[in-house]
Amino acid sequence: MQRRSFNRAVLGTALGATLARPSLAQTGPIRIGVLTDMSGQFSDQAGEGAVAAVRMAVQDFGEQVLGRPIEVVVADHQNRPDVAVSRAREWYDRNDVHLIANLINSAVALAVAGVARERGRIAIVNGSGSSRITNEGCTPNSIHYAYDTVALARGTANALLRDGKTSWFFLTADYAFGHALESDTIEVVRAAGGQVAGTVRYPVESADLSSFLLRAQGSGAQVVAIAGSGTVFINAVKAAHEFGLRRRQTVVGLLTWLPDVHALGLPVAQGMVLTNGFYWDRDDATRAWSQRFFAVRNRMPHMGDAGDYSSTMHYLQSVKAVGSLDTPAIMAKMRDTPINDFFATNGRIRVDGRMVHDMYVYEVKRPEESRRPWDYYKLCATIPGDEAYRPLSQSACPIIRQG
Repeated sequence: MQRRSFNRAVLGTALGATLARPSLAQTGPIRIGVLTDMSGQFSDQAGEGAVAAVRMAVQDFGEQVLGRPIEVVVADHQNRPDVAVSRAREWYDRNDVHLIANLINSAVALAVAGVARERGRIAIVNGSGSSRITNEGCTPNSIHYAYDTVALARGTANALLRDGKTSWFFLTADYAFGHALESDTIEVVRAAGGQVAGTVRYPVESADLSSFLLRAQGSGAQVVAIAGSGTVFINAVKAAHEFGLRRRQTVVGLLTWLPDVHALGLPVAQGMVLTNGFYWDRDDATRAWSQRFFAVRNRMPHMGDAGDYSSTMHYLQSVKAVGSLDTPAIMAKMRDTPINDFFATNGRIRVDGRMVHDMYVYEVKRPEESRRPWDYYKLCATIPGDEAYRPLSQSACPIIRQG
């Protein structure tokens, strides 16, 4: 509670100063807003890590663009779309915020993308995963950068299906992200001839999933797939381990973050298959950037952190190239410019806002395989970007239909 109060106090002071100087709208700071979960169940997957990544990008860019300083402002959306929408409107309308970043929690991301469209500003989503963001919820002003539920489903489900795991039971978080992840994974399972033994949806703030796990155990399904995230996911995997589910069934997290594995520990997490857009130990470039992030946050970064940095840098480079803050021109430049950095090679932003890049299937190492702290994953497969995401030919994005 103290952290939330402190963040609000700092932000309130900054915004109050801005409101007292409306004449600075064209000459004062250009602001990037990080709207994220600072204190709730997704704060370890976003929160201070997302803020640190965006600030690193601003610092590396030189802290100014178009002759104006760049400032980063932060707010906690409390996992409430109404709170997020209110803050987004205030930032866009009154506080010279041109980009809102991170937006973990898919219901929040979808809502804020709508505000960005209305206000003619930009939203870049890294924390959230729902494929709706670039499908029926797409806008000309929003970008979905690090991953989505289609890519997660295609990577993890196909890996297990190839291993003969054809019977599935879903434990699904009852909100936009969980629904999309369940639906996209079921589509992959059924397309491969697999069967869905059952599904159950749990409240997103559930403290205990024991009763749901017992239903999964009783289903006899080969795979128990958890379509959720955050501390609830971590607690569910721990409970599944304690119940002995993994002796007879494969327990898989359809979205597993690096801090989740760290919190679980390798004795519990070993052998889990997961799909990810970034791993700190993938190559020399990822290791170099990740060590810098570690120096700031005392943990290795995950794909959301890396995506927040990469997308912020891509935005700022596009602003500089365009020479103005004109949203359509910046969005066009971002779409026209390939992304080549430690996060992605030849990444590209499609007309629906989907940033297309390679995804990776990993298996969590056994304790004896790990050579040093945070050495958790071994690579199983690389999924080319064009195969990872829903093709435009199958999209319900209204921008495509209008075109």
